[in-house]
Amino acid sequence: MPPKAKITRDMIIEAGLQIVRTEGTENLNVRRTAAELDCSTQPVMYHFKTVSDLKAAVYARANDLHTAYILMPDADAADPFLSVGLRYIRFAAEEPHLFRLLFQSNQFQNVSFQELTQSDGLTPVLAPLCESADLSAAQAREIFGILFVCVHGAASLIANNAIPYDRAYFENMLTAAFEGAVMRMKGTQHETV
Repeated sequence: MPPKAKITRDMIIEAGLQIVRTEGTENLNVRRTAAELDCSTQPVMYHFKTVSDLKAAVYARANDLHTAYILMPDADAADPFLSVGLRYIRFAAEEPHLFRLLFQSNQFQNVSFQELTQSDGLTPVLAPLCESADLSAAQAREIFGILFVCVHGAASLIANNAIPYDRAYFENMLTAAFEGAVMRMKGTQHETV
């Protein structure tokens, strides 16, 4: 008889991620994860001493997945910065359970808005904004903060089934918000007709 396959930490994290993706965070526990792997609870408890440890590892994996997703270039977007915002919104439409885990759970509670907008991890996102709109890094961060509220609000509404995903609508909304924020930042007055 061949030896049983060894259950690795990565296999457990992937199983937990799959559970959250399809059933929601509330269904992520040791028993459900073991059932997903078709094993006893022992391997899960060997790698993760508590359910909180398991949830933290699944959260970290979901966060990595989200970051890679939003930074993937979108050939249909006119601007790289616009691409990031649209992909953030689309992630909420395609992965609502993961979005809720990342941004609407207690895992996210100790991160302030300032920490979010001042993070060094934003450099790859802000670089195209600085180039395309001829902005300083400080200006780009301020505009990012303005647009983040729009993008995150839209994504939250989508993830919670309040509104449908409509790429054209959100592209127009983000373009208008971006152009308005850049004009304000550069001190340009919008003329009324």
